[in-house]
Amino acid sequence: MKLRNLIALFAVLLLISCGKEEKKKSTNDMPTKKAAVKKAPEKEKKTKVVKKEEIAIDLNNKGIGPVKSVTLDKNINKNMVADGKLLFKNKCSSCHKVNRKFIGPSMEGVTARRSPEWIMNMILNPEEMVKKDPIAMALLVQFKGSPMANQHLTEEESRAVLEYFRTL
Repeated sequence: MKLRNLIALFAVLLLISCGKEEKKKSTNDMPTKKAAVKKAPEKEKKTKVVKKEEIAIDLNNKGIGPVKSVTLDKNINKNMVADGKLLFKNKCSSCHKVNRKFIGPSMEGVTARRSPEWIMNMILNPEEMVKKDPIAMALLVQFKGSPMANQHLTEEESRAVLEYFRTL
């Protein structure tokens, strides 16, 4: 019983001693005078908000790869969307987020910035795209040299991912 009381007392003392810390002055601390600095009258500054350099929207660039032409139906194919969403979740979401930049760019609105062919070629042929395509090269620089990994999707799978992107 005495040991238990002794331990409890020690714990209370430890907590009390750690509770408040006073700032001690060292003997070397001497008051210093702050030099009077006269500020020049400030001129009215016009602040210009400069966004981080954004990569231009280009819907004519088809990219480099096997996809030369894509015909998109006016209506969204819900089955393709479901497949594309699952593929995106499993293969792409570790680097891309739907509505924010992450390791790679946000996918929200990508179909308004890039052609369907470019998107599919980037999915299918990222190595060559970052070497030869001006947009892919600029994205590589913007995202600090993080190249897109080739997930070895088929054209059909990349088309499903594109269809999913159309819904974002």
